[in-house]
Amino acid sequence: MDELFDSSLNLEDTHYKEGYDEGHSHGLVAGKEEARQVGLKVGFEIGEELGFYRGCVDIWASALRLDPTCFSPRAKTIIGQMEELIGKYPLMDPENVQVQEIMDSLRIKFKLVCSSLHVKLEYSGYPKSSTEANDIQF
Repeated sequence: MDELFDSSLNLEDTHYKEGYDEGHSHGLVAGKEEARQVGLKVGFEIGEELGFYRGCVDIWASALRLDPTCFSPRAKTIIGQMEELIGKYPLMDPENVQVQEIMDSLRIKFKLVCSSLHVKLEYSGYPKSSTEANDIQF
């Protein structure tokens, strides 16, 4: 007779454990998908910013090839350092601990070059709409 009541008493625990296991496995699947989406978004944003700096460095390097005296020695040095940092960026290893250090250094050096060249230029991300695209100023 006790066996009959034992199954009834354990019913709540059994359903609780089944619900927990089901929720846990569903959460793992949903969490992986959400993490993938966040990773894609953040990776795209970082790549976009890195590309912006690469484009600026390429333009400045082209100007230096045409006229090596067009920028101050300090600006030339910083542009070279930016080029080095961009080359060192671990594109295929996003978990590398240097990723944030390199991006921080690039941002600082970019501001230094802009200041040295007396240019008001800043990276503010890709415009989200056509009205924002019309607001871009150099």
